[in-house]
Amino acid sequence: MITDQAAIEQLLGQLRIVYERHEHAPVFTCEEAERAVPDTGAVQTKNLFLRDKRGRRHVLLVTTCATVVNVKAFARQVGIDNLSFASSERLMRYLGVTPGSVTVLGLINDTEHAVEVFVDDTVWRAPRVHAHPLANSATLVLTHEGLEQFLQHTGHTTRVLTLDTASP
Repeated sequence: MITDQAAIEQLLGQLRIVYERHEHAPVFTCEEAERAVPDTGAVQTKNLFLRDKRGRRHVLLVTTCATVVNVKAFARQVGIDNLSFASSERLMRYLGVTPGSVTVLGLINDTEHAVEVFVDDTVWRAPRVHAHPLANSATLVLTHEGLEQFLQHTGHTTRVLTLDTASP
């Protein structure tokens, strides 16, 4: 399991994925991240790690900080009953991260492909996106091509969708 910033950055280097790195104090909210990271022109992402009621299905939703996510509406949209936020233990088990550090780059640790990946089309269409390098004390800026290459490397199927923001 890859759990530190140096190891994920080394992997990105091996894959020849170019990125910018911005170090900052640990951030736990989109608002804190927006204040801590210089304006790079990239989309600031929000990553939600969810599970179904029985704990059999796990979902990583990657969207923008500007998007208000209605978890019930999202669950209906993707056909998964009773989605809720996963525990810190599940975060570590599946993505190798702690709360506040949820990131698409954590998929490197999901070698069993137990996590279903959904990406908001606003993020998917962006030329550059922000992602934590497995810790919330830095932010990497990846190109769309770099993000796609990373996801191909992990073997995860990425489902791109326009989030349904309807009320429950």
